[in-house]
Amino acid sequence: MAREFIVPGQIITGSGALDMAEQSLAQLGKKAMLVTDEMMIQLGNCAKVETALKNQGIGYTIYSGITGEPTDTMIEAGVKQYLEEGCDFLVALGGGSPIDSMKAIGSLVKNGGNISDYMGKVIDVPMPPMAAIPTTAGTGSEATQFTIITDTKKDVKMLLKGKVLIPDLAVIDPQFTMTAPPRITAATGLDALCHAVEAYTSRKSQDMADTFALSAVKRIFRYLPAAFHDGKNEEARVQMSIAALEAGIAFNNASVTLIHGMSRPIGALFHVAHGLSNAMLIRECLGFALEGAYDRFGELGRCIGAASDSDTDQEASEKFLQAIVKLTEELETPTLEQYGIEKEAFFQVIGKMAGDAMESGSPQNTRRDITQGDVEQMYKNLFQ
Repeated sequence: MAREFIVPGQIITGSGALDMAEQSLAQLGKKAMLVTDEMMIQLGNCAKVETALKNQGIGYTIYSGITGEPTDTMIEAGVKQYLEEGCDFLVALGGGSPIDSMKAIGSLVKNGGNISDYMGKVIDVPMPPMAAIPTTAGTGSEATQFTIITDTKKDVKMLLKGKVLIPDLAVIDPQFTMTAPPRITAATGLDALCHAVEAYTSRKSQDMADTFALSAVKRIFRYLPAAFHDGKNEEARVQMSIAALEAGIAFNNASVTLIHGMSRPIGALFHVAHGLSNAMLIRECLGFALEGAYDRFGELGRCIGAASDSDTDQEASEKFLQAIVKLTEELETPTLEQYGIEKEAFFQVIGKMAGDAMESGSPQNTRRDITQGDVEQMYKNLFQ
């Protein structure tokens, strides 16, 4: 069966990537809106991108209104500024939130309307050119056709998609990830791991995506602990940036599954950062998913050296799950309770969260058949 494989138009990686990308930025337009957050300005990262734009004589305006995971109101403000400033292309600097925001802004600047109009639809509209410069090694948003925006009226995280959302240029420069603190390094790194594992074990997996997914999993197990324990370890930062890109390419072409499906409602209702809520769900969700894909999870166990060729697929799968649990513990992943979420408040909305998770379609990509009742039980198990 023929399958399409989609990647960004141009990818520049490694130390000095931003310098190399200057001429590519100049080809995108004459005035950029730089979508970022206040932390990127304070850390001096925004100034580096401003210098690159100035070097090419590119005009720009800065939209730093991304104050957390993106909402429809943040997107509306960004669209307004883009139009008022007369911009003709977009640059995002930051983690997944600024990059996702850039995509959503881009989908509206030529077409109008509200971002919620695209819920449940494929976005296929004229877009301005876009460049993504990630500062965390995790979301992979620089390589995907997806964006996640919260509908503030319905308290729902909308998973929106369309090939037009893939950036024209992805600049993966490790200088920007060096400033990420350990907890962000851990959460985003585990997010990338979820992307790769889910892509490899998805019903929609394909051979080319498998290649990227396996490479990402091996790279993350080797380098994420090093980046967590020593943020100045440049080799670990470089390798994690590559792993996040690989994982993004993998799930962009194979889709995510149960973890992401259950994670989004937690983020929407309890304001847990996306990568962290994924990390909290890994043990429970993969424990459920193993039974439907022992061959796939077994291969993951062997590829990281947790299992051997003499192990059965089931044994190798269980050893892989044990290795992931050990990694989350090393990275000090909190439980929902440790994070401060009250059990009673959580249980009151389990029905809504399970319904929203199933409506997204992601859990159904899991190779083991799944029902809303299964999802509700897994949510309950998080407090046991």
